[in-house]
Amino acid sequence: MSKHRILVIALLSFLSFFKNTHAQDWPNLAKYQDANQKLLTAPMDENRVVFMGNSITEGWTNGMPSFFENTSYINRGISGQTTSQMLLRFRQDVIDLNPKVVLILAGTNDIAGNTGPMTLEQIRDNIQSMVELAQVSNITPVICSALPAFDYPWKPKMNPNIKIPQLNNMLQRLARDKNIFYLDYFSAMSDSRNGLPKELADDGVHPTSAGYKIMAELANKTIQMALKN
Repeated sequence: MSKHRILVIALLSFLSFFKNTHAQDWPNLAKYQDANQKLLTAPMDENRVVFMGNSITEGWTNGMPSFFENTSYINRGISGQTTSQMLLRFRQDVIDLNPKVVLILAGTNDIAGNTGPMTLEQIRDNIQSMVELAQVSNITPVICSALPAFDYPWKPKMNPNIKIPQLNNMLQRLARDKNIFYLDYFSAMSDSRNGLPKELADDGVHPTSAGYKIMAELANKTIQMALKN
């Protein structure tokens, strides 16, 4: 087989892989496209706040419906997502909505390896990129600590009880270096094992209504400060 033919076959294989990957909508841009369009045609809310996150954020709407009765609060969580996926949809699901504030709650699915191996530094860097995109777009970013988790039911033995506190220390330093708000859910919700107690999360990861109540109180306080920033 000639080198030219091998090159052509390799190129066709790559294009096929790219097409299939693209067709899968890896960052799930389609999920909120219609909702975003409706929001953009509605009267502008100068105190709009977007919540960017994973299943913990997405589940907040059902776990504590009263919280998002505040029409200024826009939930843009997608279950299972990692920071890499959030970064790819950050422009569409945050910047283009013209919010005053964005809360970024992310990182635990990266530690679980949902989209492949990730170092804590890579997680931090993806969150930093979202922060910088927000800042250049005149949006006040709030970095949220990852919630406690002793173990992941779907991916045991990933040591989140050790890695999450390490990540949160890195995120807190990032917030300090950027002179932005850091919202510490972890300290208010963790037990002696660096996990979530049963009353705050039935499965040890996803908050109950009692867990969301704690998060709501902390989020509201930080949002009020961020709106005055």
